[in-house]
Amino acid sequence: MPAVVGEDGIARCPWGAGDPVSTAYHDTEWGMRVSGEAAHLERLTLEAFQSGLSWLTILNKRPHFRAAFADFDADTVAAFDESDVERLMADTGIVRNRRKVDAAIANARATVALRERGGLESFIWSFRPEPGPAPHTTGDVPTTSPESVALAKALKKLGFAHVGPTTMYALMEAIGLVDDHLEGCHRRGCATTLP
Repeated sequence: MPAVVGEDGIARCPWGAGDPVSTAYHDTEWGMRVSGEAAHLERLTLEAFQSGLSWLTILNKRPHFRAAFADFDADTVAAFDESDVERLMADTGIVRNRRKVDAAIANARATVALRERGGLESFIWSFRPEPGPAPHTTGDVPTTSPESVALAKALKKLGFAHVGPTTMYALMEAIGLVDDHLEGCHRRGCATTLP
């Protein structure tokens, strides 16, 4: 499916042309460079929680995720213990999946450890691929790439969990490492590039 023109006359990727929450995310955030450790840990965590679910479900729960995970402050989440896990598992505002909760805590701990190697942000961005051609339809958008496979493998080696190649490709799209806004979408080319 190609880019679609909404009632407002603006062309968007089809997934961003439906409900207002998805439209706002598409128009103001998806594919844009984020900055800082917490922003990268948040995106990584939310992509892991999204696995098997609708992204809209995660977007609607995002304020609860931020509250539950201390705005994704890696030091705070890394210090979570079993009582925090029980608190999270009782929190109806987030996705209550024990493996994903455990992974979020493990990933915060791995993020803290990764500071010795330059930090999460620079590590993720070191897997940035060369820009590719604009996809014309949703069918042209891949779900993995050699870079997402390599990133997933490297993160797992560092102790990260729930970071498979598909999840990491979604992360790369979300934070602007790749620009998968469709040809004709008003956000195509919006990603902030590295200096």
